Amino acid sequence: MKFFDQIKKRFAKKQTKEAVSPRAPKIEKSAKDLATERGEPYVAMLSMEVDPENLHQGSFELDWNEKFVANLVRAGYQMRPDDTDNDIVDRWFQAVCRNVVLETWEQEQAMNPNRVVKTRNIGDGRSEVS
Repeated sequence: MKFFDQIKKRFAKKQTKEAVSPRAPKIEKSAKDLATERGEPYVAMLSMEVDPENLHQGSFELDWNEKFVANLVRAGYQMRPDDTDNDIVDRWFQAVCRNVVLETWEQEQAMNPNRVVKTRNIGDGRSEVS
């Protein structure tokens, strides 16, 4: 038994030296890991691809943590019976994209030089604008 104990001791010392070796590579924590450790929501776009043959087609790859999904649910994104976190984040991302499109369209309409504005006096110092 002494021989086995000596081998265990030597192996334990070797492991300890390797674990604290200054040459051991440092493992960098990702932004997601850091946010998760701090209890903060995290979402990021990892990639975007566009079909070169059809520029109207593309995809986005998102990454998020559980805190972000919990915040979406608290903000009113409904969790349906068969939903996954991916489904909730997808609905959020669609809403963000929809809002960007609507805002752009509204700005274009407001800036349209061909827009006709009609004003009609309805009396008592009031006007109707259409």
